[in-house]
Amino acid sequence: MEIVGKLQNRFMEFMRSLYREGFLDDQFLQLQKLQDESNPDFVVEVVSLFFEDSEKLLNNLAMALQQQVVDYKQVDAHVHQFKGSSSSIGAQRVKNACVAFRNFCEEKNLEGCMQCLQHAKHEYFLVKNKLETLFRLEQQILAAGGTVPVLS
Repeated sequence: MEIVGKLQNRFMEFMRSLYREGFLDDQFLQLQKLQDESNPDFVVEVVSLFFEDSEKLLNNLAMALQQQVVDYKQVDAHVHQFKGSSSSIGAQRVKNACVAFRNFCEEKNLEGCMQCLQHAKHEYFLVKNKLETLFRLEQQILAAGGTVPVLS
């Protein structure tokens, strides 16, 4: 049982670091509260959908910004969607990157938009990596016969 305790401690410290470093906000906690015995994979499923949608949105954004004539309304619509989905799972740093991105869309500033796209991609891949690590820790705890602790 000692291994379970160590895994649970590692999990809790990792969770706290995600909040402390601004990767996640309270919306992620709200998402976790919706998970129960009848739907034990709820958070993983929702976050997996976020990953799928985000990859498509990032590709759409890259293509839209490479056009001869950039349709900034279309770019802004993609960024708005990315901001909303990031916000819905609590991916705070991705959401914040989208706020700056939308300002450059409004200004029709291609260079600013390209920089923001790179920044948004960077933040997305960071949070994706962090959440995948978190889910692996959850699986290790469950495989060792423990229960996943909840941050309050």
